[in-house]
Amino acid sequence: MRYDITIGEAARISGVKVPTIRYYEQIGLLPAPPRTEGNRRTYDDSDLRRLAFIRHARELGFEVSGIRTLLALQSDLTQSCGAADAVAREHLAEVEKRIASLTALKAELERMIEGCSHGRLAECKVIEVLADHGKCEHAHH
Repeated sequence: MRYDITIGEAARISGVKVPTIRYYEQIGLLPAPPRTEGNRRTYDDSDLRRLAFIRHARELGFEVSGIRTLLALQSDLTQSCGAADAVAREHLAEVEKRIASLTALKAELERMIEGCSHGRLAECKVIEVLADHGKCEHAHH
Protein backbone atom coordinates (compact mmCIF):
# COMPACT_ATOMS: atom_id res chain seq x y z
CA MET A 1 0.00 0.00 0.00
CA ARG A 2 1.32 3.44 -0.92
CA TYR A 3 1.62 6.07 1.76
CA ASP A 4 2.11 9.34 -0.03
CA ILE A 5 -0.65 11.69 1.14
CA THR A 6 0.60 14.52 3.35
CA ILE A 7 -1.30 15.62 6.43
CA GLY A 8 -2.27 18.87 4.69
CA GLU A 9 -3.63 17.00 1.70
CA ALA A 10 -5.42 14.52 3.99
CA ALA A 11 -7.03 17.49 5.77
CA ARG A 12 -8.12 19.06 2.49
CA ILE A 13 -9.54 15.81 1.08
CA SER A 14 -11.24 14.63 4.28
CA GLY A 15 -12.49 17.98 5.55
CA VAL A 16 -10.80 17.33 8.91
CA LYS A 17 -8.42 20.04 10.12
CA VAL A 18 -4.74 19.20 10.58
CA PRO A 19 -4.76 19.68 14.40
CA THR A 20 -7.83 17.43 14.60
CA ILE A 21 -6.09 14.71 12.58
CA ARG A 22 -3.17 14.89 15.01
CA TYR A 23 -5.62 14.73 17.94
CA TYR A 24 -7.37 11.66 16.48
CA GLU A 25 -3.96 10.02 16.16
CA GLN A 26 -3.09 10.97 19.75
CA ILE A 27 -6.30 9.46 21.19
CA GLY A 28 -6.09 6.35 19.03
CA LEU A 29 -9.01 6.91 16.63
CA LEU A 30 -6.53 7.08 13.79
CA PRO A 31 -3.51 4.79 13.78
CA ALA A 32 -0.12 6.47 13.81
CA PRO A 33 0.89 6.75 10.15
CA PRO A 34 4.31 5.99 8.75
CA ARG A 35 6.67 8.92 8.51
CA THR A 36 9.07 10.08 5.87
CA GLU A 37 12.79 10.46 6.46
CA GLY A 38 12.01 14.10 7.26
CA ASN A 39 9.57 12.86 9.98
CA ARG A 40 6.45 13.95 8.07
CA ARG A 41 3.30 11.89 8.46
CA THR A 42 2.04 10.12 5.34
CA TYR A 43 -1.44 8.73 4.82
CA ASP A 44 -3.18 6.42 2.38
CA ASP A 45 -6.72 5.93 1.09
CA SER A 46 -7.75 3.76 4.05
CA ASP A 47 -6.74 6.59 6.41
CA LEU A 48 -8.86 9.00 4.37
CA ARG A 49 -11.84 6.63 4.57
CA ARG A 50 -11.36 6.36 8.33
CA LEU A 51 -11.16 10.16 8.67
CA ALA A 52 -14.36 10.51 6.63
CA PHE A 53 -16.07 7.95 8.90
CA ILE A 54 -14.94 9.80 12.03
CA ARG A 55 -15.92 13.20 10.62
CA HIS A 56 -19.39 11.96 9.66
CA ALA A 57 -19.90 10.32 13.06
CA ARG A 58 -18.86 13.57 14.79
CA GLU A 59 -21.25 15.55 12.56
CA LEU A 60 -24.02 13.22 13.76
CA GLY A 61 -22.99 14.01 17.34
CA PHE A 62 -21.41 10.70 18.33
CA GLU A 63 -18.99 10.92 21.23
CA VAL A 64 -15.42 9.69 20.84
CA SER A 65 -16.14 6.55 22.86
CA GLY A 66 -19.01 5.61 20.55
CA ILE A 67 -16.89 6.26 17.49
CA ARG A 68 -14.12 4.11 18.94
CA THR A 69 -16.61 1.25 19.41
CA LEU A 70 -18.03 1.66 15.90
CA LEU A 71 -14.54 1.69 14.38
CA ALA A 72 -13.68 -1.50 16.25
CA LEU A 73 -16.89 -3.12 15.03
CA GLN A 74 -16.14 -2.03 11.48
CA SER A 75 -13.00 -4.17 11.48
CA ASP A 76 -15.08 -7.40 11.44
CA LEU A 77 -17.95 -7.02 9.00
CA THR A 78 -19.15 -10.62 9.50
CA GLN A 79 -20.46 -10.03 13.03
CA SER A 80 -24.01 -9.05 13.97
CA CYS A 81 -24.88 -5.39 13.79
CA GLY A 82 -26.44 -5.57 17.27
CA ALA A 83 -23.53 -3.81 18.93
CA ALA A 84 -23.59 -0.99 16.37
CA ASP A 85 -27.35 -0.70 16.87
CA ALA A 86 -26.81 -0.44 20.63
CA VAL A 87 -24.34 2.44 20.18
CA ALA A 88 -26.76 4.22 17.82
CA ARG A 89 -29.74 3.63 20.17
CA GLU A 90 -27.77 5.04 23.12
CA HIS A 91 -26.90 8.09 21.07
CA LEU A 92 -30.53 8.46 19.93
CA ALA A 93 -31.66 8.46 23.57
CA GLU A 94 -29.19 11.28 24.32
CA VAL A 95 -30.40 13.25 21.29
CA GLU A 96 -34.01 12.82 22.43
CA LYS A 97 -33.07 14.14 25.90
CA ARG A 98 -31.40 17.18 24.35
CA ILE A 99 -34.44 17.79 22.13
CA ALA A 100 -36.72 17.66 25.18
CA SER A 101 -34.45 20.06 27.02
CA LEU A 102 -34.29 22.45 24.07
CA THR A 103 -38.08 22.27 23.64
CA ALA A 104 -38.50 23.22 27.30
CA LEU A 105 -35.98 26.02 26.86
CA LYS A 106 -37.84 27.30 23.80
CA ALA A 107 -41.17 27.26 25.67
CA GLU A 108 -39.62 29.09 28.63
CA LEU A 109 -38.11 31.77 26.41
CA GLU A 110 -41.40 32.20 24.55
CA ARG A 111 -43.26 32.54 27.88
CA MET A 112 -40.76 35.12 29.11
CA ILE A 113 -41.02 37.16 25.91
CA GLU A 114 -44.83 36.95 25.80
CA GLY A 115 -45.00 37.99 29.45
CA CYS A 116 -42.92 41.07 28.84
CA SER A 117 -45.07 44.18 28.93
CA HIS A 118 -42.60 46.07 26.76
CA GLY A 119 -42.74 48.75 29.41
CA ARG A 120 -40.13 49.41 32.04
CA LEU A 121 -37.53 46.95 33.25
CA ALA A 122 -39.31 46.90 36.61
CA GLU A 123 -42.16 44.98 34.92
CA CYS A 124 -39.99 43.00 32.48
CA LYS A 125 -40.66 39.24 32.68
CA VAL A 126 -37.37 38.46 30.94
CA ILE A 127 -35.36 40.15 33.69
CA GLU A 128 -37.65 38.81 36.43
CA VAL A 129 -37.42 35.17 35.33
CA LEU A 130 -33.68 35.31 34.65
CA ALA A 131 -33.17 36.71 38.15
CA ASP A 132 -35.19 33.90 39.79
CA HIS A 133 -34.98 30.36 38.33
CA GLY A 134 -37.90 29.40 40.59
CA LYS A 135 -40.20 31.42 38.32
CA CYS A 136 -39.43 29.14 35.39
CA GLU A 137 -42.17 26.71 34.38
CA HIS A 138 -39.60 24.13 33.24
CA ALA A 139 -36.94 23.20 35.77
CA HIS A 140 -34.78 21.33 33.23
CA HIS A 141 -33.72 23.56 30.38
